[in-house]
This record gives sequence, structure tokens and C-alpha cells, in this order.
Amino acid sequence: MNVEGLWWECVVAMAGGVCLALATGAAAEPVPTNYDEALVRSYTLPDLLVGPDQAKATTPQQWQAGVRPHQLRLLEQFVFGRRPAAVPVVAEMVARESAFDGRATRVQARLRLGDRPDAHATEVLLYIPTSSIPTSPATASAPKKFPVFLHLNFAGNHAESADADIRLPLHISAPQASPEAVAAAEAARGTKAVGWPIQKILERGYATATATSADFYPDNKDGQAQSVLPGLGHADTVAQRAADEPGSLGAWAWGLSRILDWLVTLPEIDPERVIVVGHSRLGKAALWAGAGDERFAMVVSNNSGCGGAALERRNFGETVAKITTRFPHWFCPTLSTYGDREVDLPVDSHTLLAMVAPRPLYVASAVEDRWADPRGEFLGAVAAEPAWKLFGLEGLGTTQWPPVDTPIGHQIGYHLRSGKHDLLEYDWLRFADFADRVLPGK
Repeated sequence: MNVEGLWWECVVAMAGGVCLALATGAAAEPVPTNYDEALVRSYTLPDLLVGPDQAKATTPQQWQAGVRPHQLRLLEQFVFGRRPAAVPVVAEMVARESAFDGRATRVQARLRLGDRPDAHATEVLLYIPTSSIPTSPATASAPKKFPVFLHLNFAGNHAESADADIRLPLHISAPQASPEAVAAAEAARGTKAVGWPIQKILERGYATATATSADFYPDNKDGQAQSVLPGLGHADTVAQRAADEPGSLGAWAWGLSRILDWLVTLPEIDPERVIVVGHSRLGKAALWAGAGDERFAMVVSNNSGCGGAALERRNFGETVAKITTRFPHWFCPTLSTYGDREVDLPVDSHTLLAMVAPRPLYVASAVEDRWADPRGEFLGAVAAEPAWKLFGLEGLGTTQWPPVDTPIGHQIGYHLRSGKHDLLEYDWLRFADFADRVLPGK
């Protein structure tokens, strides 16, 4: 079981709000966790429309020119760390083959990230619909360009689909990989397919792509040395990082932008309709990628919780103290200094969500996922709406938490799914419904 699996096993084992073990499996003192709305602290959210001179934006121009860059810098300084610089991306070992009985083209590409001899690489798996889509007479002769959902995965591309032709991860396919490691990877093939309903997405007229997060940063506190960050001028270890240096979330968001660099070069992909999606901690990364890279046409957060869509000030479920203690490699070091004093942070999740404006944003929660604070995720989306209103757009359009399995919203979409912390077909189809409505050309 991976770290996330162990962690959520710990969450399931909570009794009376007490977590009995850490994700590492080590013994720990019981940690009280608040699941009582009556105990949520009083708070006032920072004004996300205020710029560096304390002047409040009243026009889109003021937002784009002054306020948004200021708020983005605060998120870098206090939460995610400064964004790594872009590097050239070169596609290698590109394979195009028919898939799903001719209904799709499967593309597998190894992307070399930078021009250094020791530059990291990532394996990207992309499926493109081959079935016809409606065209007008004026565009009938033009190449079809599809919108695409892009997400990172936890366990490797081969685990995301039972497709036997998907290449194994880079560290498994290397010549020095042990036979045991290869056998274990083969046994994992398709085990996470429930979280990526490829054919359903293709049927809706969307391409869909993925890569594993470990290609950019292995998800453990010692993963910095093996991550892309040292090669981009950042520290070799978590302990050596400066206060505003990024961790794994910064690396994962950077990786999503590098995959975008490649996707927009493909003749079948519409560069104006690339949608970034993320679940759990990768939902936090998707939000940060969409905040910093405005080329993403739409941003989707699924069960992203603390450090993602949920308001930190609520002290409900996971908190800044808990998340930075257990996962010190996720955020910049500064965030850990705000454990148990989230009310002093100059930003909150509504700031992160507002960085997507005026592009479409979708936030998804699960009713049994109390650790991620589904009400706090909804309230974060509510509080972000003023950024869209500057552009004359309506966000959620309500302050009332909706019933379960009832999607709502305008330029900000939201649903509270029945069930647990997961990414399911129901979620993907709601993302597609929303994109059909808000993206030009759909």
C-alpha cells in the first residue's frame, strides 16, 4: 500500500476524532481532530481583492495588473514556495497506436525536461478520440482539435488502465530494475482504473492524459534529492530549503505545466481547451498549476482539502499543523510556522481558488470525506467569487451548501458526491458536463 493508502487507512481508523497512527506506520500520540461545526473557530478571511498598496481592485485591469500578481506572490511566500523556472521540453520515444477497437489513438511519449545531460524525464500517456465529432461546413476540412483533461496519478500510468500496452514507469523499465520490481508493477496493472474512466471521457469528446507524480517528486520526505528541484536550482534536501522554496506540490504543478508545453504542440489537441484535474494532494497541485499557469483553460479540484480548496482557518479535519508535520515536503517551510495559528496567514484557500478567475473552476467534495472538510471546500469556492464578479461573471451563485449529488454553479462549479475520499466516474462526468457548458466550442 502506498503512503496515501496508509494515510487514509489511518483516517478510517479514527475513533471519536482521534487518529491512532501516522501514515508512516510509526506509533504516535493520539491527535485530536475537530469534526464538530460548533467548534469551528471564528475567523475573518483576508480580502483577496487588495493589492500591494492596499488599494482594492474594482476592474479586471486592476486585478490582472496589480492584485493578482500580489496575491500570487503571497501564495508563493507563505504556502507553496516560489515557482521553478520553465525548461525546454523534448518529446522522445513517441508511440502512436490504435486503442479501444479503433475508437481512440493511444500516444505514449517520454518527455525530456531540460537540456542538461542528467535532465529528468516523464512518461505521458494520452488517449485521443478517433470517432467523428460534428463540424460545420466552414470547418469540415480543418483538422479536429479536441479538448483534453490532464491529471497526474499516484501509482504509475500502467496502474491507471488495464491496457496491456502501457509502458511501465521509468524506474521499472530501466535496465537495472530487478525482476521482482517488474513483476510487482505488472501485478499493479489496471488496479487504479476505476479512477480514470477513459472510454467514458473519450465518448464525451475529450482527450485525456496522465503521468505519474513520482516522475517529478517521489512522495516522501526524502524525495527531494530524487526530484526535479535540485536540477532547477533548488535545495538538495527538505532540511536545506530556504523559507520560500517549493516542495513536492511545487514540483508537481511545474510538471503539469511542462506536460502542457508538449500537449499544445499536438495537431489533435486544442491548446485553448486544456483542463487540469487533480485528486487529493494532487488536487492541491492542480490548483497551484492552474493558479500559476493561465494557459490552463479550466481547473478542477477533487477532494483537495487542507492546502487546497478547504479554508484553513476553519480548523476542521486536517489542519496546517497536521499536514506540515506529517508531510513536511509538500509545502514551503514557511507554512509550517502557521500551525495552530492559521488565522494569521495573509492568504487562505479562497485566494488560491481566485487565481483561476476568470477561467472556469470546479471544486468537488465527498460527503464522507470529513478529513478534507467538504463544507470548507464549498465555503472556499463561495469566498473566491468576488474575483469572478470583477469580470461580470457569476461564480457559484449561492451561499447554500447543496444537497448530495446535486451539481451547482456558473463559472465556479461544485458538487458534494455521496461516498468517500476518491475520484470516480461520477466526478469525471460532472467535470465533463461543466466543461461542455463553460468552455468555448463545446
